[in-house]
Amino acid sequence: MQGDREHIELNAFLKTRGIVPTGGQAKLLIRSGGVRVNGKVETRNKRKLRRGDRVDVGDVHLPVVLG
Repeated sequence: MQGDREHIELNAFLKTRGIVPTGGQAKLLIRSGGVRVNGKVETRNKRKLRRGDRVDVGDVHLPVVLG
């Protein structure tokens, strides 16, 4: 994540953090219900994440840190 961005889209976050190698795989993972944001299943690819959000994929817990 670069600069002082206020948000990052969920699909881009998953790619940036190395959870998936491509946007297509991010989309499939998200749409399958395999991603939680702040404890709730999220199925929107472009869900905007902000500093302080937490993304969970299986046993992997990722805090959102921007800028």
